Amino acid sequence: MRPMSDDMTVLASLEDVSAGYDHHTVLTDVDFRVHTCDFTGIVGPSGAGKTTLLRLLLGTLAPMSGTATHAKGARVAYVPQLETVDWNFPITVEECVLMSRPQSRWWPRTTSAERTAVRDVLERLGIAGVSHRHIRDLSGGQQQRMFLARALLRDPELLLLDEPTSGVDVSTRHDMLHLLGDLNADGLAIILTTHDLNGMAAHLPHLVCVNHRIVGEGSPEQVLTPPVLEATFGARMEVLEHLGMRVVIDEARTMRAVGDE
Repeated sequence: MRPMSDDMTVLASLEDVSAGYDHHTVLTDVDFRVHTCDFTGIVGPSGAGKTTLLRLLLGTLAPMSGTATHAKGARVAYVPQLETVDWNFPITVEECVLMSRPQSRWWPRTTSAERTAVRDVLERLGIAGVSHRHIRDLSGGQQQRMFLARALLRDPELLLLDEPTSGVDVSTRHDMLHLLGDLNADGLAIILTTHDLNGMAAHLPHLVCVNHRIVGEGSPEQVLTPPVLEATFGARMEVLEHLGMRVVIDEARTMRAVGDE
């Protein structure tokens, strides 16, 4: 069961959806709804369909079968994986964020209101001081915040993030989690994919485990269990309680480490 909120408006819905690419099915029989103010982590192994699920929610991928619907007029924004970005593209942070604005007959001319909006969102995310740097000159955490700023400039109701903490250090990961938590508390629905069970997933209020289908859905206490994790990742995992949080241990890696001693 997902946590109840005062506003359970459905922003996006997948009903009995199967989807994939070039007639190759990646996801099968998916039923999933995104509500206003949700904060959900999608976990699963590589190739299990996490990004495909995001694309269905974004509306850039049509189902092979089943029904995908979005609330009329719902504003959805997407933050891609950093690994997919060409960091040598000649552009500054401010210019990169401005590229996300809705195009108009004035494109590529910018207005003072647009420049103010960019400055405000960069200040909110703590990177206003690097607005004139080339994007390749940023740290991993600053790069992620820049793309988050691009998304927030569109004033979304639903924010989708693909592996937002991939390749960043522990401190940056926690900063990003707290930042997303603050945005969610302000009323923004957030769906993110992650492979980081202990660093991210255990801290999120709602999880969806995916392995070409939805294996489990619910709170960390409901989902981070040995049977669900084995069905998701294909390996036995142990789950411990530490300081009130669930900690997942890969038994196979633990055994290998012991054998190497």
